[in-house]
Amino acid sequence: MLITTTNDIPGHEITDVYGEVFGLTVRSRNALSQFGAGLKSIMGGELKGMTKALVDSRNDVIQRMTEEAEAKGANAIVAMRFDTSEMGDTWTEICAYGTAVRINKV
Repeated sequence: MLITTTNDIPGHEITDVYGEVFGLTVRSRNALSQFGAGLKSIMGGELKGMTKALVDSRNDVIQRMTEEAEAKGANAIVAMRFDTSEMGDTWTEICAYGTAVRINKV
């Protein structure tokens, strides 16, 4: 599955458009992670646990989006974007979305 943030793919033509596809997850941070992040924010530095959680979440939503696109018959996703929002104090929603298409090499 070719996934791109652009609206077209050089060297390919879009032959079919199957519509919007997305992958979604909502994650909560545990209390220890929150406490550690609070300490780290005072001292400075990367929040490695939170970074790993975000990377894992993005990989999960890309996989879910890809599965939805494949189920529609697509072999590519164009105009892919991520959207992240906070839900309450400890929940984060991560969404990947784009347009499922069929492409052929020209």
